[in-house]
Amino acid sequence: MKCNSILMALLTSACLAALPARAADEAAAVDLKDAVPQVKDIQDGLFPDDECEQLKAAGFKCMGFKAAQRYSLPAATFKAGSADLPDSVKRQLDVFAEALKGRSGTSQKVRLEGHTDASGSATGNQELSQRRAEAARQYLVDKGVSPDLLTAVGVGSSQPKPGLSPQAPENRRVEISRDSQPGAR
Repeated sequence: MKCNSILMALLTSACLAALPARAADEAAAVDLKDAVPQVKDIQDGLFPDDECEQLKAAGFKCMGFKAAQRYSLPAATFKAGSADLPDSVKRQLDVFAEALKGRSGTSQKVRLEGHTDASGSATGNQELSQRRAEAARQYLVDKGVSPDLLTAVGVGSSQPKPGLSPQAPENRRVEISRDSQPGAR
């Protein structure tokens, strides 16, 4: 019984320690650059609350968990005006596909957000960003991810990376995160 109390105290402390960083986690995306992440890291980053559910299933009380992470697929890999997925993005999406397979039927949706730099017209950038998000979504679906799990959204050039010029090529990207906007397509 004493071990359970100690374990509970440690788990509670670990969960609560992550809470103050929540606002920062929601704002900043992890820029994967050319790195290919591990499946477990993606699962833990997109669905940190799964750990809480496991604690509850084991009879423990979970006092909180860190916020879900946003991932930015490598900066400056999309060619200007193109929605074609570069090979480096496909390698990263392969890992996301492995992490997302088998999650159908859940209320936890994943948002694929297409971005552009500001070099084109607002209308053209909006359409291009949507095509980038849809290309990433279709790639994941083709790899076995349930289409119902994925939401593709284009945001044009409205959300440049912090600290960069709106025309910077690093703004041409796809970001993947938990979808916190109900009713999004």
